[in-house]
Amino acid sequence: MPLPDPEAAAADLRMELRAKPPLAIVLGSGFQDALGNLQVRAEIPYTKIPGFPRPGVPGHSGRLALVRSAKTDILVLYGRSHYYEGLDMPEVTFPTRVLAALGIQDLVLTNAAGGISPRLRRGDFMCITDHINLMGINPLRAVPRNSVEPRAHSFIDLTNVYDPTLLALWRRAARKTKVRLATGVYLAVSGPSYETPAEIRAFGRLGADAVGMSTVPEAIVARQCGMRVTALSCITNLAAGRNPKPLSHADVVETGRRASKSAADLLYAFLNLYAEIR
Repeated sequence: MPLPDPEAAAADLRMELRAKPPLAIVLGSGFQDALGNLQVRAEIPYTKIPGFPRPGVPGHSGRLALVRSAKTDILVLYGRSHYYEGLDMPEVTFPTRVLAALGIQDLVLTNAAGGISPRLRRGDFMCITDHINLMGINPLRAVPRNSVEPRAHSFIDLTNVYDPTLLALWRRAARKTKVRLATGVYLAVSGPSYETPAEIRAFGRLGADAVGMSTVPEAIVARQCGMRVTALSCITNLAAGRNPKPLSHADVVETGRRASKSAADLLYAFLNLYAEIR
């Protein structure tokens, strides 16, 4: 079944939200409780938004909320769907296209990731400066012509996917909150199985600092649609070969829970700084 027109879905949301937020945040694994203290002005389950896939991974609640932070309206997406859940890339990235149609200018992506670099420890945060796409597919492949703005095209420049101005805000937020923040390259794989130690050694040689199963498709589509992008990983586990015990999603969720206060501190500081440059 073809997906709805993102513009139509955005028009419905616009009527419900009655606001024009400049910023949207996708809360991935480990970040679901990070913004619980913000004033919620409206909330819509994904199941009531035409075309939005329902997340099937524990820790992804599947709802969109309009919240108020530092006198700025923000859209918060609680959870995402993943390619490994059996979805096509147009389904995975449909929410990103709807955000663009809503007029979102800046997109914050968050995720849980495995630490490849020896400088990363469990519970650390890493702001993504670049990525390596090893998912085996590009989200811009065979995109229907009516699914993006007429001026958009598939041959987009990805030299600066992750915006340096927004990265500078993360650095300032980390200094203000004294939260340990690294920067590095995120490598995306399709999943859902975790990687082998040999794969992790290979990824390290390719220049990857962390590995995960999301974010890159959304970042590419957001750039195609003209949004600025920034992304934050919570290092919820050490990657295979660095970890003395078997990897599990339960450990990922538990580490994210323990790091939730630091995640909240970092996100709130970022939002306050963002409001200052608006």
